[in-house]
Amino acid sequence: GLVIDGRTLNIIFQGGLEEKFLALTKHCRSVLCCRSTPLQKSMVVKLVRRQLKVMTLSIGDGANDVSMIQAADVGIGISGQEGMQAVMASDFAISRFKHLKKLLLVHGHWCYARLAKMVIYFFYKNVSYVNLLFWYQFFCGFSGSTMIDYWQMIFFNLFFTSVPPLVFGVLDKDVSAETLLGLPELYKNGQ
Repeated sequence: GLVIDGRTLNIIFQGGLEEKFLALTKHCRSVLCCRSTPLQKSMVVKLVRRQLKVMTLSIGDGANDVSMIQAADVGIGISGQEGMQAVMASDFAISRFKHLKKLLLVHGHWCYARLAKMVIYFFYKNVSYVNLLFWYQFFCGFSGSTMIDYWQMIFFNLFFTSVPPLVFGVLDKDVSAETLLGLPELYKNGQ
């Protein structure tokens, strides 16, 4: 692991040592930045995103973490004694740090699986609809006449676009939460 303070980060950013810093951090399992300013925190996140081209996640619990949370791809705010500024600026909010494991491994897996299924569903729903209109144009000689009334098209999209996401969102859980927490490597299967 690497523990670095704000004074050292200031030397790194002002001295143009970002590449050497990243090369050192690649060999560490964890990097802890302590006693750093909000600007330094966001600069570290931006540096990692820009140079390594990876997705970043920032976790904070106070107003001094807002710029870091906003600079990351995914921001998580912890509601606590330092106020609600981090929670208001974040994408997800948790009450304690111990809930992060369940948020990432369980809800992240379920969300990814649901989104993947819904993208496929919407693609094939629209393909079937357009295919129907395409073949109707051959039937009517490309006259431009409409096959479906306007209100029927509205109900088609209403029922086939609003109901399935609700059903998927409530009922679709491909693996139980206990299994996902017990086998964290299942998170990579969907990717």
